[in-house]
Amino acid sequence: MIRIETDDPARPDVHQLLSEHLADMFATSPAESVHALDHSALSHESITFWTAREDGQLLGSGALKDHDGGLAEIKSMRTTASARGRGVATLMLEHIVADARSRGYQRLCLETGTEDYFAPARRLYERHGFTECGPFADYTLDPNSVFMELPL
Repeated sequence: MIRIETDDPARPDVHQLLSEHLADMFATSPAESVHALDHSALSHESITFWTAREDGQLLGSGALKDHDGGLAEIKSMRTTASARGRGVATLMLEHIVADARSRGYQRLCLETGTEDYFAPARRLYERHGFTECGPFADYTLDPNSVFMELPL
């Protein structure tokens, strides 16, 4: 059974997954367009960080960043290579959306890339009701970014 629980981004297996995530982001997008956070930034008090595990094995991660004005942002959605295709990303996204709703946020946003590499992520978010929007919080227009939102 897959369990999603709050976790420590500095935990060794999680740190490794986040390092792989950052490496992929920098290999795929120009440095100025990479908005992924490292394990240290994900430990900030404004961020809730979760992992998905099965029998203790790490399958994926996701985070929710609190912004002012009823806005929350999805950060660091990542599935391990061995867990891809098992629905882990869907479970994590559903968990994050439910948590954001329970906290009373009015809008849930995210930033992802425009490159083909990010197409599966964009399809996942679209299937769950996210639509494209303009930049939010501190983001600015960027030809390498797609901004999406879900009214809650």
